[in-house]
Amino acid sequence: MEKIHEIRAAVHSSRPLIHCITNPISIAQCANAVLAVGARPIMAEHPLEVREITASAQAIVLNLGNITDVRMESMRISLTTALENKIPTAVDAVGTACSSLRCDFLTDLLKTGSPAIIKGNYSEIAALYQTDYRSSGVDADGSLDTKTVSRIAGALAEKYRCTILASGKTDIVTDGKRLVHLHNGTAQLSSVTGTGCMLGALCGTYLSETDGLDAAVCACTVLGICGQLAQTDRGNGSFMVNLLDALSTLTSEQTETMIRMEERNFEEI
Repeated sequence: MEKIHEIRAAVHSSRPLIHCITNPISIAQCANAVLAVGARPIMAEHPLEVREITASAQAIVLNLGNITDVRMESMRISLTTALENKIPTAVDAVGTACSSLRCDFLTDLLKTGSPAIIKGNYSEIAALYQTDYRSSGVDADGSLDTKTVSRIAGALAEKYRCTILASGKTDIVTDGKRLVHLHNGTAQLSSVTGTGCMLGALCGTYLSETDGLDAAVCACTVLGICGQLAQTDRGNGSFMVNLLDALSTLTSEQTETMIRMEERNFEEI
């Protein structure tokens, strides 16, 4: 808890610039999430400016949703620039379980170098581990259980020497050595588009102040608790407004009271 408080306070104090190359479906949600927790977003994706903007940022988020040739080119440039300048990067593997184009692109992109965090839902992480795995749409396969995905995530973390975040009813975060399960959140988060992308944007935001595992844990904690605080019977629109309100007003006391997290041992699962 102390580490989460430190990370959140550091973001509010330093107001880091977070460069997100993300999909148009979730640009506004991601930008608003970054703003709500105290950082500054920039959503540049043109290949002719992305190197300059990446070099000026404190963290990078690359999101594979609604992929295009332009964003694929920009992501290659951005990751290369980030690695050259030691700028931490989070990659959100959106749709890799339903699109061989995206899965192949990400696998090839990772040959350039490893980001600090690779994030995806259970199916997207499974597809990165087993490239012939396929699921329907961008939703996670309900048959994948926490035990199986924890082991897959651990293997990927060791392969790419980074933190893996597999999001689901139980969020799984591991760097191959430590394994954390987080149980906050609400089913209502899946009732509006872009909340998964918001989680990736928060990972990038907190990466500006800490390492991959702590950034991913902090992001899951914050979004999960804020999702619970935002629950409403009024409908999806009200939920999204409530979610942004919660992100911008979340207190340390709420976090301490509501967090549901456990550190696990790979031998025990």
